[in-house]
Amino acid sequence: METKVFQIRDKEDGGIFQAAQVLRQGGLVAFPTETVYGLGANALDEEAAHRIYAAKGRPSDNPLIAHISSIKELEPLVTKIPETGRKLSETFWPGPLTLVFPKSRQVPYGTTGGLETVAVRMPGAEVARRLIALAGVPVAAPSANLSGKPSPTTAQHVWQDMNGRIDIILDGGPVGIGLESTIVDVSEDVPVLLRPGAITREMLEKAVGHVRIDPAILGRPNENIRPKAPGMKYRHYAPRAELTLVEGNACSVVEKINELVENDMASGKQVGIICTEETKGKYRQGILRSVGRRSQEETIAHNLFAVLREFDDLEVDCIYSESFSQDHLGYAIMNRLMKAAGYRTIYV
Repeated sequence: METKVFQIRDKEDGGIFQAAQVLRQGGLVAFPTETVYGLGANALDEEAAHRIYAAKGRPSDNPLIAHISSIKELEPLVTKIPETGRKLSETFWPGPLTLVFPKSRQVPYGTTGGLETVAVRMPGAEVARRLIALAGVPVAAPSANLSGKPSPTTAQHVWQDMNGRIDIILDGGPVGIGLESTIVDVSEDVPVLLRPGAITREMLEKAVGHVRIDPAILGRPNENIRPKAPGMKYRHYAPRAELTLVEGNACSVVEKINELVENDMASGKQVGIICTEETKGKYRQGILRSVGRRSQEETIAHNLFAVLREFDDLEVDCIYSESFSQDHLGYAIMNRLMKAAGYRTIYV
């Protein structure tokens, strides 16, 4: 398959019209959202959904998110819209929030991973909403990367993983947020946070009151669970090299990473270090990549996946990362790092 790339400067560029036609015909299109690049197909076409799973090498029980361009497109996909779902959609759509509803018969099980629920999002990016509107169908779109790898935040990342596997890549430049959407299950009496993101728990609770936290967010999930949302069960966001998180106070973390790096380099390994602007001058060896200042969590979130992919390009043997606050956006950052590390953590 030849993968075509179209540079997209605004929502009226011709490549969007060609991409919409490909989606209507059951093909695959990668496109930018405000979170990461998505890999889109017609969410109502079970064969098209299967093509997403095949292109990504994704387990078939890992549900897809159906993207819509306007609120009127939600009702045909669900059997009911609970009050919490209505409030959250009114507050945060369009934007980086995915809501899980009871699904209607119109949505095939191939899109929902066999579940009776469907995850739905209205993206904030105008190009994404324009593409969906032109396609005339809801667009199932997980991140446009090979399953398990760091999510793509540029079209070049998509090309590295998907060239020859999909029909079109719409290149809209780097994304804004850099982490996937927050996911909240509103199909139960109390909303449940399934995946943290830029819409934080604090923001959710300001809108609807108490929100439960799924234990799979920062803990190792039970192997027998049936995931209700992407990223809950399987190893995600992982670089090729073994990643280890080091948690503790800042001085102890730097000291421990220096010790680990020295030992690894003495045995001939190439070692990467994920650090911050505050600490980058304190490391003696290793390949350093700063993700930004701790006071600017949005910058850390934006840079994280790009840094993980850069270490792949550098072919390092192992990576050590500092840990981050678990408040606000830091909760989402730590969720991605924990899963990328396979929960491999050293406490100091």
